Amino acid sequence: MNIHSTKDYKYILGQRVDYTTYRNAVDRIIQYSNNKKSSYICASNVHMVMESYDNKKFQNIVNTANIVTPDGMPLVWTLKLLGVKNAERVYGPKLMIELLKVCALKNIPIGLYGGTKEVLDRLTIKLPKEYRGLLISYAYSPPFRKLSKDETKEVILNINMSKCKIVFIGLGCPKQEIWMYENSPYLSMPLIGVGASFDFLANSKRQAPLFLQNKGLEWLFRLFTEPRRLFYRYFYHNPRFICYVFKQFVNDKYKYN
Repeated sequence: MNIHSTKDYKYILGQRVDYTTYRNAVDRIIQYSNNKKSSYICASNVHMVMESYDNKKFQNIVNTANIVTPDGMPLVWTLKLLGVKNAERVYGPKLMIELLKVCALKNIPIGLYGGTKEVLDRLTIKLPKEYRGLLISYAYSPPFRKLSKDETKEVILNINMSKCKIVFIGLGCPKQEIWMYENSPYLSMPLIGVGASFDFLANSKRQAPLFLQNKGLEWLFRLFTEPRRLFYRYFYHNPRFICYVFKQFVNDKYKYN
């Protein structure tokens, strides 16, 4: 497990968020891959921060990741509020695309773990066409339940035998972060939690328009597209996030003045 030793991050409500860029994140992940380093990368948004705030065990899982990118604009704004003037968004789906480009160019085989079988079938056909030279050496859609120990051992064995050098994990938060934390010690490559990226790239779910993303309103678009699934998440987590971040900002300002 990795704990940062350099001050290239801030804690937002107790959860680490790195200030990084697409180029920096991609370069580090490719380096992990070349070095066969067991590692995992989280793309953090408000939902993840609040899951971490409510569950200290999960917070530790995120805080010991090798990279925690600011996936959502509210986290970018919070980093700026906390003094990181040049903070920028490193969005999971776009990070995946940037990595796919490099993997195609450098002949780095990838793996896909998560999503439905239909989505993975689309991706295994679509992605090599869009990113010429891309090799998908592993793709598996796990059942919607916790795997047994024997099933997990088989998954680990199959990933290692596939010789993929980067694995994208699309299970959703917090399931994918827990999976990466538990299994990365047995896998000699970086694991990247990308949430709904599989669905977006397979065109099975619509992404928010860019202008809504830039305004920090992607959550509103997703709420309208999946109201039953996301209503509780957004209306429980978002107001608390705003209140607690304001409290953290005031406390930090008071402490250093």
